Amino acid sequence: MERVIIIGCGGSGKSTLSRILSEKTDLPVVHLDKLFWKEGWINIPREEFNILLMKELEKDNWIIDGNYDRTLEARIKRCDTIIYLDYPRRTSLFGVIKRVLSSYGKVRPDMADGCPERIDLDFIKWIWNFNKEHRDKFYKIIEEQKDKEIYIFTKRKECNKFIKTL
Repeated sequence: MERVIIIGCGGSGKSTLSRILSEKTDLPVVHLDKLFWKEGWINIPREEFNILLMKELEKDNWIIDGNYDRTLEARIKRCDTIIYLDYPRRTSLFGVIKRVLSSYGKVRPDMADGCPERIDLDFIKWIWNFNKEHRDKFYKIIEEQKDKEIYIFTKRKECNKFIKTL
């Protein structure tokens, strides 16, 4: 594991897993949300995001968490390990509720400065529809990867067991 991508629904624990993996492997973490957002929840221009991401991808070692479908192909080309947190909707919704309750109004370490934790109906809808809109595509992409280490977790217990083996 030298270049790892972690994908999955919001609230599935991508950022938490990336931090834990970083502690166990000494790989640096790149949170795509931290690259994408500016203070006040303003997204940066597409080209600026692309440049920032490409600089990270050029490095020898990293863990990158986040989906950002448009950049998935480039990340997959450079990674050696794919981790997909394919949890049920209720697991991700619970994760978001727990996160909001514990850090509402605070800036999480995986977010850009000036972007405090919040929740809105569009985000809940995105989580609600995530598996319907992304799962088949993610599995198709993953199935095409013959030279990558692939981990798919459908329950938090599976992921926790994996973490303990590292």
